Amino acid sequence: MRTRLICLLLLASWGAAFLSAESTPSPALLVLSKSDHTLAIVDPATNKVLARVPSGPDPHEVVASSDGRLAFISNYGGGAYNTISVVDLVRQRPLPPVDLGALRGPHGLAFVQGMVYFTAEANKVIGRYHPAAGKVDWVLGTGQNRTHMIWVSENLDRIYTSNVTSATITIIERTLTRPGGLGHPPAPGGPPSREMEPQQGVRPIGPRRALMPDWNETVVPVGRGSEGFDVAPDGKELWVANAQDGTVSIVDLAAKAVTETLDANVGGANRLKFTPDGKLAFVASLSTGELTILETASHKEIKRLKLGHGAAGILMQPDGSRAYVACSPDDNVAVVNLKSLEVIGRIEAGREPDGLAWAAQQ
Repeated sequence: MRTRLICLLLLASWGAAFLSAESTPSPALLVLSKSDHTLAIVDPATNKVLARVPSGPDPHEVVASSDGRLAFISNYGGGAYNTISVVDLVRQRPLPPVDLGALRGPHGLAFVQGMVYFTAEANKVIGRYHPAAGKVDWVLGTGQNRTHMIWVSENLDRIYTSNVTSATITIIERTLTRPGGLGHPPAPGGPPSREMEPQQGVRPIGPRRALMPDWNETVVPVGRGSEGFDVAPDGKELWVANAQDGTVSIVDLAAKAVTETLDANVGGANRLKFTPDGKLAFVASLSTGELTILETASHKEIKRLKLGHGAAGILMQPDGSRAYVACSPDDNVAVVNLKSLEVIGRIEAGREPDGLAWAAQQ
């Protein structure tokens, strides 16, 4: 009788919690807490935390699916872990994690055309997880040390990575080539193969061989501690903050070379992000707690905000009104007005916040 009563009380409490839970807004601000091992779902209209969901061990980066229903979280551990945690954002509950097998130290994430692209730092590779198939179906090596962050173009023809210890940026471009044999790697979301056309006046011998998708890699030396980077909205330049040198390298993506190195005094730089209009670049320093704001046209610093004891992840609001900066040592997220360039609020989303993302339900 007592056991039955306890069960009924537990069911009643769970039911009350479920009924009192607030639904996930659209868009929702997602904030990872590295110390609490949680994903906070935040209403950006009120800065209120609506729910906290388990995120798996040592969560560092988060990305949402295109329909805003799922969140994918890299469990980093400096190479100790080999999982990507999954959260149902509608029901606000964890789902079974993705087992990456031998791939360890997942960190940077991107969600493009229904696929999750990730870095596996300990293996010096990038990979792709296919949610519908429930497996990792593509891996490509970089040969660089600490391949950390990743950016993937919407049409899947270019991928960029930052490689912290090698002090490089890798430019990965999709191309077409004649296959040399079996086992040729597929291109993520690449177009169907087409047949090679014979040269004029030359009669082909045997069946025409198809051109197959392939990848070319260009390694661009930048500064020491190259980690946080972003691609300008017009797609012409990539800016990377070099934590050890305190500089910012500007990479011309057509020339595949550094055109200028800014003496920006951003030692300990953790992340760099452009504003949606591309006019400003924000650089967060984990060691100083400063947010340095650079004007992209002049390459000059226009403001420096002291946010706390350390600044990490940066997320821009798509409408260009606000920026969110995770102040990890201070256990809050600073909200910055992009017009006044002043801090207008703080979000208490858990201990040691870091990775940030938007989730917009379709």
